[in-house]
Amino acid sequence: MLDDQEQRSDKGSSHSVSSFRIAVDTGGTFTDVVVSDQSGGYQLCKAPTTPHRAFDGIGQALQQVSDILAISLEQLLNRTGLFVYGTTRATNTMVERKVAKTALLLTRGFPDILVLKEGGKFNAHQFDLEFPKPYIPRRYTFEIPERINSEGGISRPLDERYVEELIPLFKAKEFEAIAVSLLWSIANPIHEQRIGEMLKMHLPNIPYTLSHQLNPIVREYRRTSATAIDASLKPLMQLHLSNMESDLRDAGFNGELLISTSFGGVMHVADVIKRPIYMVKSGPAMAPTAGLFFSDKENLGKNIIVCDTGGTTFDVGLIREGDVKFTRETWLGGQFTGDCLGMSSVDVRSIGAGGGSIAWVDSGGLLRVGPRSAGAVPGPACYDGGGTDPTVTDAAVVLGYIDPDYFLGGNIILNADAAKKSVSIIADAIEESLEFTASAIMTLANEHMIKAIGEITVNEGLNPKDSVIVAGGGAAGLNILPIASELGCERVLVPSASAGLSACGAQVSDAIVEFTSSHVTRTRNFDFLGVNDALQDVTNQMDKFEKDLRKRGVENFNKTYFVEARYLFQVWEIEVLIESGTFGNEDDVSKLITSFHRAHERIYSVRDEGQEIECLNWKGRLIGELPTQLNSPTIIPTEHVETQRTCNAYFQGQGFLKTHRFFGNSLKTGTIIDGPAIVEEPTTTLVIYPGLQIQLTDTRSYLLKMNQ
Repeated sequence: MLDDQEQRSDKGSSHSVSSFRIAVDTGGTFTDVVVSDQSGGYQLCKAPTTPHRAFDGIGQALQQVSDILAISLEQLLNRTGLFVYGTTRATNTMVERKVAKTALLLTRGFPDILVLKEGGKFNAHQFDLEFPKPYIPRRYTFEIPERINSEGGISRPLDERYVEELIPLFKAKEFEAIAVSLLWSIANPIHEQRIGEMLKMHLPNIPYTLSHQLNPIVREYRRTSATAIDASLKPLMQLHLSNMESDLRDAGFNGELLISTSFGGVMHVADVIKRPIYMVKSGPAMAPTAGLFFSDKENLGKNIIVCDTGGTTFDVGLIREGDVKFTRETWLGGQFTGDCLGMSSVDVRSIGAGGGSIAWVDSGGLLRVGPRSAGAVPGPACYDGGGTDPTVTDAAVVLGYIDPDYFLGGNIILNADAAKKSVSIIADAIEESLEFTASAIMTLANEHMIKAIGEITVNEGLNPKDSVIVAGGGAAGLNILPIASELGCERVLVPSASAGLSACGAQVSDAIVEFTSSHVTRTRNFDFLGVNDALQDVTNQMDKFEKDLRKRGVENFNKTYFVEARYLFQVWEIEVLIESGTFGNEDDVSKLITSFHRAHERIYSVRDEGQEIECLNWKGRLIGELPTQLNSPTIIPTEHVETQRTCNAYFQGQGFLKTHRFFGNSLKTGTIIDGPAIVEEPTTTLVIYPGLQIQLTDTRSYLLKMNQ
């Protein structure tokens, strides 16, 4: 089903291509849609996100594409062979605690796993910090009489009668989902399996998640947290995806629906429905994939910092030597105090510093920006949707960076007076001019972003100066160039489709899935049999998934194996690539040791050659290669006849300057533009600050060059 459909023509249409590919990223503020055709040309359109019904916003954006192509929306969807959907719905549902009412079943004597979390906080002497709430309320936790020991033996048999007595209670309390995470179920899952059988028999309409099936890792809290999150998302996300698919089919779509996941790849909708936790951060996880794609097209190297500035958040991802960085340290709500995803995902750090981030003055009279956002509803004050709080977007309007009459290509007309009125509230509070205040808001947002970039690069042993920045998101062009200048990065790439970076990533992504098996061993007394059994279990799961993908038309696959290991007595482990899925002799162990020392030194700048290494979790990552249908944007002639015009824009320290304003669609490749200048693309605005210079490349991306 992944193959392109046969070409056919529709009478009256100027387009005979019969197979489009659509990728969607539904964010907190805007919904981005990228539509590509068989020639590799693509269109990017945006529309406000509609939280009540996702397809309403998607349909608005798709209608814009349909109008450009001079075909109906039904024809566009009917000719689409592949539809990839990404959304922040799962993430936002968790953060806002709008998840399903979930019961948590734990081993008797261990009821506080989610309450205690990992017991840490960054400032040990900060005693006024409120104790964080558990993801599932303590009153919804039930202790099950049973016990499996660390060797997999049964220390206490499962009390099935006790479980049966809970069934009526679950019904009476109207629980919508059930999470089961028993102690050492990863060593012997027999009790979890039996509880699953009983739930399926007596409560067939209530979804449940078993920890040993979802996330079989040693760490107790992370395994339980992942299980709780997955179960709590099932009723809501299953309904969301079901409605989404139903709306698509009703609108004329007959192709295959894929979902972008936290692995930075895609999976079929039926597979994601089984494990909706894969959708947490599914949208932002696609940005690094797009960053690598655009950097490769420009031959800019394999060390890439990917910045995605949306309306709500600023997301940063990292690519080292062409490999997207993964992590298990994905926390929602702050490390230690929030909730840990507990599963491997693309390492994307998010802060509340997007275009919709609200500026405010604290009790000490200091200016702050974020993390609260105006979102899509009511939105920034300039949207005229009822919002009155000043945002980064409002500041950009005041500074003259955004043309109120050409926002999103003129699809939305902004209210400049409302923007000035909102920013003036802050200006009065700090007793500064309107323009100085707007510039201060922009500068403070920049500082937050610079800090986020520094954390993900320096902490990984990567110098930002040695990397290329690929910037995306609707608000990226407002401040990415001065941010790069501050970091010392001489190369910044802003694709013309940067406003839909995550959606572009979904267009070029592969089918990716990851499986884990736990077996603890040490390098000085390496358990070859136990490790090979664990790796074989991982391989079997990948083979099963590969078989299913082959039935769907995927032909090329790549398997990689990893181990999560640490020096003996260390607290946290790091991920290390291993050469194959088997360990045959001591030479294979020696290679693992060498790889671990190298990785540890890169991250922590130290290695301990004589220290024993402890291996905990063994992982396999399966990648099924999907054909890419993305090349360069199709240029639609702008309605503006002039190539450029002039305006006055405010730059900190220099005041108002005469600034050239260009229409991106009117520029020829190779064009070099010196700052101060502004380039208006249909979906974003790029501000070239004084002293900086950009060039439009052959692939219609904007490449930063420092003026000499």
